[in-house]
Amino acid sequence: MTQREAIFPADRHALYEKHGYSAAIRSGDLLFVSGQVGSRPDGTPEPDFESQVRLAFENLKATLSAAGATLDDIVDVTSFHTDPENQFGTIMAVKQEMFSKPPYPNWTAIGVNWLAGFDFEIKVIARIPAGH
Repeated sequence: MTQREAIFPADRHALYEKHGYSAAIRSGDLLFVSGQVGSRPDGTPEPDFESQVRLAFENLKATLSAAGATLDDIVDVTSFHTDPENQFGTIMAVKQEMFSKPPYPNWTAIGVNWLAGFDFEIKVIARIPAGH
């Protein structure tokens, strides 16, 4: 039976302890990453929306890196948006920078009415490269 291993990025471990969840769980060669938001080091939301989206991706990259993975290893994305109609242009521009060439990961976008003070959240499943 495959053991689950909790993965935490550097400098953010206290955030997860405070709320009682892991940044990611490794199971075999799969990495299941919890929703990442554009939180500043003190845990508060980045107020500028585009900066919040970019910071969410930076936090995602840090979590992936802690497991030896990168954005290129992502196979499935779910993103959550508080105002999809008005936010989508900004999100798509940042997404194009982060995933600039095929093959693109699967992606499901969901409109929600609450994200604990945030306006964007991204959770992924990635395959960890051999040897990590």
